[in-house]
Amino acid sequence: MKTRNHIYHFVKVNSFWFLLLSGIASCGEQLETSPLTGLEQSNVWTDEAGATTALMGCYRGNIVYNTTGFETDWNSYGGLLFMEFASDNALDRRATTTGNSNYHKLSDGTLNASNNTINAYWKNAYAKIARCNRFIENIDRINASSAVIDRMKAEARFLRAVQYFYLSQYFGAVPLVRQTLTPENANTVKKNAKTEVVDFVISELTETAGILPRQKDLSASETGRATAQAALAFLGRILLADRQWAQAAIACKKIIDWGDNLIDPDYQSIFLPSNENSAENIFAVQYLENLAGNALPQHAYPAVANGWHIICPMGSLWEAYEFDSGHPFSFDSARYDPTDLGKNRDPRLRYTLLYDRSDFKGKKYICHPDASSSLDQLGAGKQTTYTGFGLRKFFDEGYSGSLYLYGANVIVVRYAEVLLNYLEARLEGGSVITQELLDSTINKIRGRASVQMPPVQEVNPALLRPVMRNERRVELAMEGHRYWDILRWGIAHEVLNGDCYGAPFPGAGNMRKKNGQNDPHDRWFVITRNFRNPQDYQWPIPQSQQDINPNLREN
Repeated sequence: MKTRNHIYHFVKVNSFWFLLLSGIASCGEQLETSPLTGLEQSNVWTDEAGATTALMGCYRGNIVYNTTGFETDWNSYGGLLFMEFASDNALDRRATTTGNSNYHKLSDGTLNASNNTINAYWKNAYAKIARCNRFIENIDRINASSAVIDRMKAEARFLRAVQYFYLSQYFGAVPLVRQTLTPENANTVKKNAKTEVVDFVISELTETAGILPRQKDLSASETGRATAQAALAFLGRILLADRQWAQAAIACKKIIDWGDNLIDPDYQSIFLPSNENSAENIFAVQYLENLAGNALPQHAYPAVANGWHIICPMGSLWEAYEFDSGHPFSFDSARYDPTDLGKNRDPRLRYTLLYDRSDFKGKKYICHPDASSSLDQLGAGKQTTYTGFGLRKFFDEGYSGSLYLYGANVIVVRYAEVLLNYLEARLEGGSVITQELLDSTINKIRGRASVQMPPVQEVNPALLRPVMRNERRVELAMEGHRYWDILRWGIAHEVLNGDCYGAPFPGAGNMRKKNGQNDPHDRWFVITRNFRNPQDYQWPIPQSQQDINPNLREN
């Protein structure tokens, strides 16, 4: 739970920051050049309190509260979780109802430089980088101890490195801006090779991990600030993506060996306000009910709960959850019950997804395509599911406030991911796979009290790889990881090409079929994807930025 001290710190600081930034407008440059002008005029660079205000502005970036914001930041609720729409985990309902899902267009074969989503990510990333640069350049001016200054500077460097992590992973070669730019420089800056950007991120995260406090040393009023674990976790991520397996394993192992973090026994609760400060959660974007809330419930609740049902999990995600016996799902298994899609399955399925006849907030979620009297009837042309599935994860079902003002944090890094990253680094780096390694990583996750899935015993690397990847898919489902995973694994063109299906509805009369043909498993036909290889593995620099700065044009 957020403490009273933390609430005051968070709202006081961020509300002040919002007021300062509300009058700052873009000057039309390709990269933002002077985001802290308003703060400088208020003499922020005099003491620790003023610098803290500026630092919280670096954390916040352009994240909006109490409204339905989208890709305002890589780690905002929309910017992170909606990335699932580009993967095989979920469908943006608007992709089928209006055709206006720029997230869906990232992977359906129509991605181009005019996509508004990539433009928003680019713009907001460089705005945050500019704020961090200005902070780093000025923090030494304040009257404070060297320890305070060093920590604040490390936090800004971490936040900047995180932006370059995302930019490098999706855009590749981008301008590596490490100081405040003049408008002239901003319009002529050149791209750096992806290798340069990646090396910079590795260096910055390595150095800041040695300066930032460990998670156990944060006070209640510092909840949400960067820690050494957060820096090491992002370091592990970029080293994995860069195939530096041994170094990735070292970064992850340091977090493991510290012992500050754990696998929480209650999987469902770690995404809720009541347990969002669990020791499993390493780094999260801080939201606060009513004062600095998010609108994820408005976007994702089903119609029966007054939501818009924009998030529609795919049938392939549902099929990825094993039976509770540990066997892969099969339509031919005697354990499969088409009348109860969560029966005999990995408990994480029920914690994550809604399916026909699920209970949600004291109501029945009825999405059967023949249920014409239901608000959530599949395929009825309303704000309802278009796959036969909905989202349960992240939601406190006892919440009764505004759907725009929900207070649950958005978790960016969990300890479960660190364990899976460590296992992947060891596997891909050629380590001998032992039962001890499996029990200390993947089986810790599967064995949590609320899950209790049978332990993995496969030690053959070639056979373990698909098991590990599937575990990652279901454990981190709908948390914004899947798209990045399938890109870095080089399998996006395999899993994002072809026909996509939703839930099975045997015997239903109102079924959506492809070309009138019955699906052998009685599944609802959703859409066809056409991911292009290699073109769609890297985002183009936004056309609006290329038009301003010819140095950013594609070769």
